[in-house]
Amino acid sequence: MLRGRAALVLGGLVLALLAPTQSAVADGPSGGVACTPRKLDCDVSVEVPGKPAGTKPGKPANGGGGGGKPTCALGDEPVPCTSHLGQFNAVDACYWRLKDPQPKTRAEAEFTTGLPEDWKPGDPGKFYDVTCPGAERQLMGGSTFSETGPDGGGVDVRALADQAVEALRLEGADIGIAPKPDGVGLVGMPVWIWNRPGETHTGPASASASAGGVTVTAKARVRNVTYRMGDGGEPVVCTAPGTPYSKEFGMRVSPDCGYRYERPSATVDGGRYKIAAVTTWDIDWEGAGQSGTLTTTRNASTSVEIREAQVLNTR
Repeated sequence: MLRGRAALVLGGLVLALLAPTQSAVADGPSGGVACTPRKLDCDVSVEVPGKPAGTKPGKPANGGGGGGKPTCALGDEPVPCTSHLGQFNAVDACYWRLKDPQPKTRAEAEFTTGLPEDWKPGDPGKFYDVTCPGAERQLMGGSTFSETGPDGGGVDVRALADQAVEALRLEGADIGIAPKPDGVGLVGMPVWIWNRPGETHTGPASASASAGGVTVTAKARVRNVTYRMGDGGEPVVCTAPGTPYSKEFGMRVSPDCGYRYERPSATVDGGRYKIAAVTTWDIDWEGAGQSGTLTTTRNASTSVEIREAQVLNTR
């Protein structure tokens, strides 16, 4: 144990520390920083930059278009493409609405038309309540199973899904880190990392796109953020946003997203470790009886300086 007055040396700045220090890390090629081991850096804070067929099928109007006017018809009569009955299907001139909740067992789907004999829960497709408007069509419809869903009335539902995903405006992580980027961290001491909350950074996020009376909604959530810490070590994969560091945590390790550097950043170009964060987003979209999932990523970065520590014993 070293006793006496310890001096903190950072560049040409000397800060007097009256409290005795208890341990030290040997000097390294970066020069060295004397610092009380009760802190992550010499002035820890947490600021960081981020950043069934019908009797008379209907028909869609020519083109999908981007307007809100009806583009569907029953015979020669225009009808809304969507209503409280669901999405108009041009093939059978009926409205299809997703069942909610969806049947989960064969018994629950006992009177469903179109259900394959070998169907089992988890197979592709969905269940719909089908209502067919018009004279002498009241007994048509009922519960129907379909792998493709209703015809969107000429609207490219998948293209609408792409528009809805774009409207999410997803971003990479808004990175928080301790020690802070404009301070100095020490070899062997805990590093805390987190993704600052925000709809476009941590989710969940939701957006919609519409055309021809069809609306597709996309919902996104973060699966994880992978941090490559710049020193060649194993990446840190965080499934939670992470816990922001606060001074009262002292030298504790982050409970959900942290790291330790084993050598100073003076060994890399620029004298700072460049931290690259890749956010993986899972997106579900649904509209016009169709649905799908996709995955996308977004990037962000920051950097941090890590030095070795030394204790200067001044008697």
